[in-house]
Amino acid sequence: MLPRTIPLILAILSLATPLHAQSVADGLIVLSSPHSATETMDRLEIALGTRDIAHMRWNHSARAAEVDIPVRPTELMLFGNPALGSHLFTSRQTAGIDLPLKALAWEDADGKVWFAYNDPAWIAARHGIDDRGEVISRMTGVLEMLGGIATGEGPAQ
Repeated sequence: MLPRTIPLILAILSLATPLHAQSVADGLIVLSSPHSATETMDRLEIALGTRDIAHMRWNHSARAAEVDIPVRPTELMLFGNPALGSHLFTSRQTAGIDLPLKALAWEDADGKVWFAYNDPAWIAARHGIDDRGEVISRMTGVLEMLGGIATGEGPAQ
């Protein structure tokens, strides 16, 4: 593949978001979830665990409650596969600020639950990474699959 075609591929990938997704900010893929924020993250955590993907969970609302600040249910998951994500570092080490990957589940003021993650093509563009198209494509596929599991109706396997 010629190096000048990689930016085109990244641009196309950034447009290929799931049909049930919406974008609320540059590079953010947002999916609705029929589950609570906690259950959405439980489903993601199970999926990560069964795939042996390293992860760490952070409950924003529980931490805020510790200092008497009310926050609607909001949870964050950091996760990554060094065999895949490290390829971005070998192109631009600044990508480390956006890796490991993150996913956020939250309940809005209307009680609707949302699940969001950073689009890998956006991460690549942010850091000027134009030589890792295959890696970005694989990351995109994995995130779409994990997002579907976290927000889907089926079992989180």
